[in-house]
Amino acid sequence: MKFFIDTANLAQIKEAQELGILDGVTTNPSLMAKEGVVGKNNVLAHYKAICDIVDGDVSAEVISTDVQGMLREAEELCEIDPKIVIKIPIIADGIKAIKQLSAREIKTNCTLIFSSGQALLAAKAGATYVSPFIGRLDDISTEGLEIIEDIRAIFDNYGYTTEILAASIRGPMHIINCAKIGADVVTAPLSAITALLKHPLTDSGLAKFLEDAKKFNV
Repeated sequence: MKFFIDTANLAQIKEAQELGILDGVTTNPSLMAKEGVVGKNNVLAHYKAICDIVDGDVSAEVISTDVQGMLREAEELCEIDPKIVIKIPIIADGIKAIKQLSAREIKTNCTLIFSSGQALLAAKAGATYVSPFIGRLDDISTEGLEIIEDIRAIFDNYGYTTEILAASIRGPMHIINCAKIGADVVTAPLSAITALLKHPLTDSGLAKFLEDAKKFNV
């Protein structure tokens, strides 16, 4: 399973990259704004800075809601770096744009997926990734992990190569359960990724080893 980090914070992206397990980055306008990145030129420059850090795909989201606007933005974003993946919302014009970009072998990430039917349409159009938001489904008392199971079954039934990119990850157990179900990718905050390192028995075991190691110098 691939690990993406869901942030526009350069320090966190660098930290995740230094762990040696980072496969890519996802961003959106809200994450950019959170980092104080505003204005078209600043946003484009920030995407370039992210691409300079990571080795894998970097999802950059369009803000247009019409086909031509999305395609214009996609062309501009693709000029930043070959790692850029065009992130497009699951709306009718988004599907049309994904179809055209797929025909041109431009990678796409269909975002704001909340049903298996939406994921199926995106895969049919040729999306590289679909991003079901499992945490937001949990927030409305729906079992978010079920959508991962449904999409996995549908894609396996028909041999779709579109990758399931589990998004809106709330914590380490979301990551573990997505891995068990068979998500191709998870995109998560750095805190959720590093939480996988932690276990109280690891902490107590290491403390014991270090205490015993002091005896070597006696």
